Amino acid sequence: MIDRLAVPLPWLDRAGRLSWLKLAVFLACIAPALYLAAAYRLDALGAKPITALIHATGEWAVRFLLFSLAISPLRRLADWPKVIVVRRMLGVTVMAYAVAHLTLYAVDQNLILTKVVSEIALRLYLTIGFVALVGLIALGLTSTDAAIRHLGPNWNRLHRLTYTIAVLALAHYFLQSKIDVTDPVFSAGLFLLLMGWRAMRRFQWPERPWSLLLLAVLAALATAGLEAAWYGLASGVPANLVLAANLDFSGPIRPAWWVLAVGLSLPAMALVRGPKPRAAGQAPSRRPAHLPRREPTREALSPPA
Repeated sequence: MIDRLAVPLPWLDRAGRLSWLKLAVFLACIAPALYLAAAYRLDALGAKPITALIHATGEWAVRFLLFSLAISPLRRLADWPKVIVVRRMLGVTVMAYAVAHLTLYAVDQNLILTKVVSEIALRLYLTIGFVALVGLIALGLTSTDAAIRHLGPNWNRLHRLTYTIAVLALAHYFLQSKIDVTDPVFSAGLFLLLMGWRAMRRFQWPERPWSLLLLAVLAALATAGLEAAWYGLASGVPANLVLAANLDFSGPIRPAWWVLAVGLSLPAMALVRGPKPRAAGQAPSRRPAHLPRREPTREALSPPA
């Protein structure tokens, strides 16, 4: 019998049974860390391996943050309620990679903590990143069932900071990337897509294939505009040249097109799912009948599994 006082294994459900979904996500969460550790051991990270590790862990923290925010649309549009069980795992993973990101930065500074603190205080992009990290740690430490019970309604309020933390993390990502912001622009575009879906839910706009297609197109256009604005402000490149690059397919595909490709999965899921018929005599409701009642987690980074 499983010891209820022990820390539960992440691939087990609440009844102590193996969850293949949780196991698959757990392996996906640790895979980048294992790859980076092996690459470091094999001296395959270039001339500055610690710098490479700093950048990689930060990038994976942002990616897993976006994965965690994608759980809600995936749960609803794909009619997959069980996927909610991995959101807390993804949230804790974000925190772990972010902590590794800062730890490696301290190692790069020869563990001279006074220098680390002064750099964080004096460099804006480091200050922004550190504030985001503090927020992630706060969410991670309050992701337990005991914390949820203790905080009550305040837990939801605290975990709504996920969106603010995501904005700070993306700002840090942009500022530290300096010249080439292709990856930050793509991440920001995905964030706009996910927040656009939440806006549709907030204002009760219909989640039909046509409306989700429109959302994907608008997110892609916003991504192209963001990229043009960033290069225009940061390096003085005319916005029309950056926008025109989105129509030049002889080089790398611009982030806006990748955001559109991801966004098209939303209407595709809605089409595959199709409309859900109501039982005879059932009154219409604002919540579709096929979905379970929502846990008191809203869009929190690390809700109960």
